[in-house]
Amino acid sequence: MSIEANNNLSNESNKNTGLAVDSATPLYTQIINKIRSQISSGILNVGDMLPPETELCNRYSVSRITVRKALFELEKQGILERKQGKGTFISVPTQKAKLNDVNSFHDTCRMNGKKASTKVLQAVTLPASKRDCTNLGIAENGRVVETVRLHFADGVPVIMEENHFSMAYSYLLESDLSSSLYGLLRECGVEPSQAIHEVSLKPATPSVAKYLKVSEGTRLLYLHEIIYDKKGRPLHTSCQYIRGDIFTFRI
Repeated sequence: MSIEANNNLSNESNKNTGLAVDSATPLYTQIINKIRSQISSGILNVGDMLPPETELCNRYSVSRITVRKALFELEKQGILERKQGKGTFISVPTQKAKLNDVNSFHDTCRMNGKKASTKVLQAVTLPASKRDCTNLGIAENGRVVETVRLHFADGVPVIMEENHFSMAYSYLLESDLSSSLYGLLRECGVEPSQAIHEVSLKPATPSVAKYLKVSEGTRLLYLHEIIYDKKGRPLHTSCQYIRGDIFTFRI
């Protein structure tokens, strides 16, 4: 924790750290609310270390059991991270998406209170691979539309995505792909409905590492999907390299 952050926290504690003993809200919940408030107001930032449990006990005039319960709940929520032998730190917030839902990245960011943005890296046609022919029902020697995009949440790169469509969607090559892809498809009367997912871990290649701002070889979530429309027809395939430290999935 920086000296400045320590000073800010000390000043805050001098101003208002008393808990409402007579309140119906449990003391540990009040501590949770105070720490969350300090994070949202910028008194505490990602990477800052919390004071030791004994200091928190003194500050809030509560038992260690109460403090530990508050910290445990904040850890479960992904707000705190305990590092063995080092302390408890404000964690990097993660975005969560339900794996059984078919939502665009922009939709997921909005539901998580994040600002989404997308950079288009490539939009071209390519010869269809055997996997494309099988997954998308494309004739042998056919072609696919490939889009490669980089997704950002609050300005941080979190997903590198490669999509393959049949040539029926060649109009995407002339479309603005820097916004919601599914929003664009819906405007054209196409409704993504369901998906088959395969999740694994893969090391970041040099190009993926460069775009996602991670070290080469970093283990990333790798999500392969086949997306279907409402009539059960294959719509597109998607391969995504995902920074699991920021973006996770609920199953």
